[in-house]
Amino acid sequence: MNIKSLDVATQCIQAGFYPENGEPRVAPIIQSTTYKYNDADEVGKLFDLEVAGHMYSRLSNPTCAVLEEKISVLEGGVGAVATSSGQSAVMFSIINIASVGDHFIAMSNLYGGTLNLFKVTLKKMGIDCSFVNPDASLEEMKQHVKPNTKAIFGETIGNPSLGVLDFEKVSKLAKYASVPLIIDNTFATPYLCRPFEHGADIVVHSTTKYIDGHATSVGGILVDSGKFNWANGKFPDFTTPDNSYHGLVYCDAFKESAYITKARVTLLRDIGCTMSPFNAWLTNLGAETLAVRMDRHCENALALAKFLQNHPKVSWVNYPALETNPSYELSKKYLPKGASGIVAFGVKGGVQAGKNVINNLKVASLVVHLGDLRTHLLHPASMTHRQLSEEDQILAGLSPDLIRLSVGIENINDLINDLDQALNHA
Repeated sequence: MNIKSLDVATQCIQAGFYPENGEPRVAPIIQSTTYKYNDADEVGKLFDLEVAGHMYSRLSNPTCAVLEEKISVLEGGVGAVATSSGQSAVMFSIINIASVGDHFIAMSNLYGGTLNLFKVTLKKMGIDCSFVNPDASLEEMKQHVKPNTKAIFGETIGNPSLGVLDFEKVSKLAKYASVPLIIDNTFATPYLCRPFEHGADIVVHSTTKYIDGHATSVGGILVDSGKFNWANGKFPDFTTPDNSYHGLVYCDAFKESAYITKARVTLLRDIGCTMSPFNAWLTNLGAETLAVRMDRHCENALALAKFLQNHPKVSWVNYPALETNPSYELSKKYLPKGASGIVAFGVKGGVQAGKNVINNLKVASLVVHLGDLRTHLLHPASMTHRQLSEEDQILAGLSPDLIRLSVGIENINDLINDLDQALNHA
């Protein structure tokens, strides 16, 4: 069976674990930190990266490897590294190629945690970030490119602004700067969008969201397309000897897998941020139903967006698949199966009226989460994005009255009735 030739819905179920005759059909949990070997020289070769294998679960584990293989196949990559959280995956995506004195460009409509990571924490590490409006022209974006620019970063669907990324434009920017395009594909998932097919080089996910889908396991994953030329002169860490591995040169030793191998054997080795085997097992289990869940998320979200659009207590609605939405054409181009399960809207009466709606929900719940099979609402400006200044909130596309609705897979009539009764308390 050539797993890469199958449809992505089939890959969700079949990819990652390929049992031999008489072996378990379901991938087992290998809840072990260590692995036994019979020959001292063999272990030495593992530490020198001369042979493949598991030596310690901080770097790799058979259960984590199943999830990594599955998501790599779904995205169309050459390899993946699972991490302890989506934030870890985002951080690894940058520090694997940038260090003190380097710079990268990010779209401004990012998740608040990512904005803080880029604007505060990475800046303390000596890595500078320029934020650009994703609606800016390519020529405007080019003005932010510097000789020390090392990456372009964006989200397929912005959180919580829900703007759909213009892949054609930002991939041209990345090519102009001779740097990789890194995409956070959490909202879309590889079922709705495969960024490598649109010019991206690296993909990250918070697997905590749709890939797990059941709100059980915090995790992240970093996926390498294998397409970027790390030997183009801008990334000496890939073409010069690494003294921590006896002078190994990543581009020479690992070819198209240089980026993802370096992330595993240096960042997981030195920083940790490793996904636990149990979380990997649960996440892989969730990923098996990703396709059917995303179809339902999209169907319900569009129905709720249309309902809200016509509700007298609602002042505005933002969902990329609405024909009146600014991202509608980009949504049709890059998200033909659906625009995911997140809807943003405002309630007439402002912030307090919106909080009244949240407080009167019966089916939907108030939790600091999104992307699982249950319906949730929250008020980002006073909750998930409250650490950001008002200026940064506006930069991220976040208005003070915005309510973020993560639409689950419950019966749509129950969801509509619940929102309707809550809105009547606004």
